[in-house]
Amino acid sequence: MGRLIHFEIHVDDMERAKTFYGEAFGWTFQDWSDYAGVPYFGAVTGDDNEMGINGALVKRRGEPPQPGQAMNGYACTLGVGDYDLTEQKILSLGGTVAVPKHALPGMAWQGYFVDTEGNIFGIHQPDENAK
Repeated sequence: MGRLIHFEIHVDDMERAKTFYGEAFGWTFQDWSDYAGVPYFGAVTGDDNEMGINGALVKRRGEPPQPGQAMNGYACTLGVGDYDLTEQKILSLGGTVAVPKHALPGMAWQGYFVDTEGNIFGIHQPDENAK
């Protein structure tokens, strides 16, 4: 099949990234650096009984993405219960807006942000009344 089973977010400052994702989304982290051979922290993103996947933060091996450059990779989108509250957390933790909140009519609210490491990610709040 080819189903997505894991993700990695490349970061410059591991502690800053752990704080950002931990406080914005409630993720917890496990140090797998000895196993991986590089700074590598497994990210537990939710309960195993809920839909979703876990991933990791890994030390970036090169230059970070430059503002305004084309996407080179995948943008991960995280499901949230309250778009506006989550946006406030993201901004208070040093994230910035990449694409403002917009309606996916009849489905959800969607938007994209830049994390503290220069990576783009999305948030998605289901709402059948979104217009």
